[in-house]
Amino acid sequence: MDFKPTNMKVDFNEFLSSSAKCMKPSAIRALLSVVNQPGVISFAGGFPNPETFPIEDLKTIMMEVLEEEGAKALQYGGTDGNWALREELAKRYVNEGLDIDKDNIIITTASQQAIDLTAKVLLDPGDIVICGLPSYLGALQAFSTYQAKLVGAEKDEELEAVVRAMCLAGKKPKFIYAIPDFQNPTGITMTLEQRQYLVRIARKYDILILEDSPYKEIRFEGEHLPYLYSMAPERTIMLGTFSKTFAPGFRLGWIVAPKEFIHQINLAKQSADLCSPTFDQFVAARYLKKGLFEKNLVGTVEMYRKKRDLMLKSLEEYMPEGVTWTKPDGGLFLLVKLPEWYDARDLFEVALQKNVAFVIGEAFFCDGSGKNTFRVNYSFMDDESIIEGVKRLASAIEDFMRK
Repeated sequence: MDFKPTNMKVDFNEFLSSSAKCMKPSAIRALLSVVNQPGVISFAGGFPNPETFPIEDLKTIMMEVLEEEGAKALQYGGTDGNWALREELAKRYVNEGLDIDKDNIIITTASQQAIDLTAKVLLDPGDIVICGLPSYLGALQAFSTYQAKLVGAEKDEELEAVVRAMCLAGKKPKFIYAIPDFQNPTGITMTLEQRQYLVRIARKYDILILEDSPYKEIRFEGEHLPYLYSMAPERTIMLGTFSKTFAPGFRLGWIVAPKEFIHQINLAKQSADLCSPTFDQFVAARYLKKGLFEKNLVGTVEMYRKKRDLMLKSLEEYMPEGVTWTKPDGGLFLLVKLPEWYDARDLFEVALQKNVAFVIGEAFFCDGSGKNTFRVNYSFMDDESIIEGVKRLASAIEDFMRK
C-alpha cells in the first residue's frame, strides 16, 4: 500500500464535537496581540502588578524546597493537591468562619480550571445557569462550551423573578454564578443583605451556588463580608486562586465544596491533567506557612488602593460629561459607561488610534447588552501611564462623541 503524503486535505471542522463547536474565543485574549504593541497604554488585561511579586522570598523558599523536599516536589503529585497546601488554605478559611478541613479542598490549575471542571461535572446541554449582568467572561465561556443556557439577572431584586419564571417553565436552573466581592468587570461588591437574599432564593428553589472569589482579599476600605459558602455550605461551591494576590504564573487555584462534590471533581481532574504543578504547590504551602502571604498582601492592597484612587481622580478630572463609572472598594477593575446610544466597540478603534486600550463591556453580558460599557484595569500600569491613559481615553471619547 502507498502511504506517501498526498495533497488531500481533511476538513477537521467536520469531526468537531458539539462542545468544541460551542467554544468561543476570549475577547480579552484576542485583544492582547493588538493592545500589547509598543506605545499602547493598555487597561485591557487583568494583570497583577509585577512589583507585588515576592521574588526574593520565593528564591529562598524554592531553594529550601529543592534542598529538603526536592525529590517529592519534582515528582507527580496527587490529584487532590499537596497535603500541606490544603491544610494551610483550610486554616485560613477556618479563621474566616468556615467549617471545613483539607478534604473540602482540591487544588486546580488556577481558578479557570476550577470553573471549567465545575461546569463539566454539573452541566448537561440545555441546563440553565443564572449569572449577573455583567459577569466574568471566562466563566461565561466555560458554561457555553458545555452548552448551558445563560440567563442574566441585571439587578439583585430581579433574581427571584428570573428563577421563578424558569421553574414554572419546568426548567429549574442548575446553579447561580456569583462573584460577591469586587466583581469582574464592575468592581461592585454585594452587600450583606444581597448575600442573604441570594442564599434565601437558592434554598427556596433548591439551586446550587457557584461562588467565584478571586478578589476578596484585595479590599481597600469597608467591612469584610462573609463568604456565601459560610452562609450556605450545604449548596455552595467556592473557587479561590493565587493569581491575583500572589503569583499568577504558578497557575494555582482551588475549589472548596462538600466532600462528595470534591470527590467528583477529583475524577474529572484525573482525566484533565492528572495533577496541578507539584513544585508550585510545595513552594506555595511553605510561603503560607511562614506567614509571608499575609505580609506581602498588605503591600499589594496598599499599592492597588493608591492606583484605584489615582484612576478615579483622573476619570473625574478628564472624562467628558455624560460618562460614568463604578467606584470599587477593592479588586482590580471598574466599569465605564457611555451614554446608552453609543457603542464601545466603535470607540475601541478610535481609542486604539490614540494608543490606549480597554476591554469592550458587551463581552461580559450574556444577553448581548452592555454595548455602551467598557472595562478598565488599574492594577497593572504605572502611575504616569494611568494618568496619561485616562487623558487619551477622554480624548478618544470626545472625538467619538463628535462624530
